Amino acid sequence: MPLVRGSKGPARDVDTPHRAALDSPDAESRWMAARALSGDPAAVPALAAALGREPLPRVREAIMTALMRIGNAASVEAILPYLRSQDAGLRAAAIEALQSLPEAIAPFMAPLLSDGDSDVRLLATELARNMDAAEATFLLCGLIEREQHPNVCAAAIDVLTEVGTPQALPALESCAVRFADTPFLPFAIAVAIARISGAEG
Repeated sequence: MPLVRGSKGPARDVDTPHRAALDSPDAESRWMAARALSGDPAAVPALAAALGREPLPRVREAIMTALMRIGNAASVEAILPYLRSQDAGLRAAAIEALQSLPEAIAPFMAPLLSDGDSDVRLLATELARNMDAAEATFLLCGLIEREQHPNVCAAAIDVLTEVGTPQALPALESCAVRFADTPFLPFAIAVAIARISGAEG
């Protein structure tokens, strides 16, 4: 973080005014502060707190973008709670931000895919879309091998259709057997297997 040192006194944190501005009553000031703090890892706690209280979508987007550009584990931890938001726009923004951080999100994926809330598990499948194909395949196959909710399996299969490697084929075939009485799943699995097998060939 840049510091400036005057002729007298200790170093002064030049970002402190921007952090204070995150709590300004003026929306434009909050938006500009979020943009100014983009990329500053030391600003994550202030940005996380501001995101939690910010009422305006435009400013929330700027804060989320700032956290995304910082891109460390603390940023991920600040964004993850919004996967549970009742605000669909905020959930979508959180997914988009986290998808852009495949390396930073990787350590959090196993807990997310095992979360007790099926909606969180479903949303977490989307976070695998931009991950390394082998890692995404491993994680999503582990999910569909134990998952009982057909919609969560369908979401995982959709991602595997795009990024899955041939290592996914046994898990997909097993899933098709388990959900044989859920018509849309065997069909989706057949599409995924054809797509992955075609890529294999």
